[in-house]
Amino acid sequence: MLTMSQINDIRDLSRMGYKISKISSLTGVDRKTVRKYLEKDDFSPEPPVAKSRSSIVAPYLDKITEWLEEDQKHWSKQHHTAKRIHERLTDEYGFTGSYDSVQKFVQKIRKDIQTKGTQELVWEPGCAQVDFGEADFNEDTSCVRRKYLTVSFPYSNDGYSQVFRGETSECVCQGLMDIFNYIGGVPKLLVFDNATGVGRRVMDKIHETELFSRFRAHYGFQIRFCNPYAGYEKGNVENKVGTTRRNLFVPVPTYHDIEEYNRTLLDKHEKKAAEAHYKKGTVISELFEEDRKHFLHLPAKPFNVCRYETCKADGYGKICLDGKHFYSTKPENHNKRVMIGIRAHYIDILEPNGDLLVRHMRQYGDSRTDISDYSTSLEMLSKNIGAWDNSGFRKDAPELIREYIDNQSRVERKSSVRLLSGLTKEYGYDAAVGALELAIKAGSVNKSDTAILAARITGYGIDTPPEPGPSLAIYDQAFLPSKDNGKEATCAALTNPIASRSSSARTGWRTASSGATSGRSPTRRATGTCWPTVAPVRMERPGFICLPRPAARAGRARSSSRF
Repeated sequence: MLTMSQINDIRDLSRMGYKISKISSLTGVDRKTVRKYLEKDDFSPEPPVAKSRSSIVAPYLDKITEWLEEDQKHWSKQHHTAKRIHERLTDEYGFTGSYDSVQKFVQKIRKDIQTKGTQELVWEPGCAQVDFGEADFNEDTSCVRRKYLTVSFPYSNDGYSQVFRGETSECVCQGLMDIFNYIGGVPKLLVFDNATGVGRRVMDKIHETELFSRFRAHYGFQIRFCNPYAGYEKGNVENKVGTTRRNLFVPVPTYHDIEEYNRTLLDKHEKKAAEAHYKKGTVISELFEEDRKHFLHLPAKPFNVCRYETCKADGYGKICLDGKHFYSTKPENHNKRVMIGIRAHYIDILEPNGDLLVRHMRQYGDSRTDISDYSTSLEMLSKNIGAWDNSGFRKDAPELIREYIDNQSRVERKSSVRLLSGLTKEYGYDAAVGALELAIKAGSVNKSDTAILAARITGYGIDTPPEPGPSLAIYDQAFLPSKDNGKEATCAALTNPIASRSSSARTGWRTASSGATSGRSPTRRATGTCWPTVAPVRMERPGFICLPRPAARAGRARSSSRF
């Protein structure tokens, strides 16, 4: 490029009458260049804009930028180096340029990314942002890293979180539903990242998961996905994720039941809601009431957060999910297809008619797991009692039950396992095992007693006394004078015959053997109740008698009354 002094010399020589060829000879400038500056009519200054120049790296600029921007989401020690980018371009795209050419581009792109500005967005009431975070928790005796779903409301800066073992569509839907139910409404708009479990934005098209698509239709909210590498579009929830970790998860929380912990976690957010908004100065809870006014109503029916599939069981009747997590069904399902329900916290194994067979705690992570529920194998074990010594149930059974059945004969073992199987079907596995333990401790193992214990466990609890029945004092007043002790005793026998029989048994009632015919009544083995051989008790009130059980019959107890 010629200097302005050279250009002016050329133009001066032209005005003096010199031809282009002569000017070229005198100045040493090519004739085409001389002609160009003689014909140019505008010499105004131009802004110093850098002109792009062709480079062997230029065709790969977008790909390099994508890799470096993706690095911003990950640990700094796992970012691309210029050397690694050069290797990937060479191996994956056939790049033939030098490392130095790539390094120059990488430095420039990194500088552009770090200096990229963001814009402040204005949010209307009733909108929410959704994202996942990670934190450590003490789950029973182990410290584990768990995901937590956070929903924030940019208008009020309020927010709620729920903890999960994974980041699936079931977790997202379950967390959102629990939060919706807690706040009493549904945000009209939810903004998501390009997150697993919800859907992905590919170019201009959104691909939602089937379960989330159904969930969105059920609750009626709208969604929007952030542009790639535009975290500022959901900056409120990203800040809320960090705030939740620092305030609610320090010190490291401890829990046994993750669902119970999630219910308490919702209440803990109320403390932060009592603080003032960082910019508006108004209390967050007051601003959230404005959010509430713009919520959609909850649907009449809750959504069933479950994804149904059919899986083929292996030779042991177990199904495999995610390639590494095994769950028991029942031995009879070996090599058969089994219907399952996949939830956020559980895996439901279903019968062919859709009824629940067994429920397992859902497993996450990359390590292999094998979960067995022996309640489904008790029936088969009772039919093949010879397998008792090597059965999974024996291995995991409480020590008291294991020793009790170990000391039994083959016939007795079969009966005990059959009893457990029947109680499990009626009251559930835990109640059945608990009832059998209590029966063994009491020294009375039979179908009737264990069934009563199981019913109490599943009902009002084994340690909770039953509710008292209605008062029968009015019958005392109707039939007996208040000062007649004998008559009061007789009436008490009528109102509480079991207590009456027990009392009488202590005063001389005799226990008869089965099949006795000598005036003694047979023993009722299930309850231990014996019938007396005394004469019928006749009350003072005429025409009302209570008859004992006939000695000659071994059937059910019979009483009659007549007026």
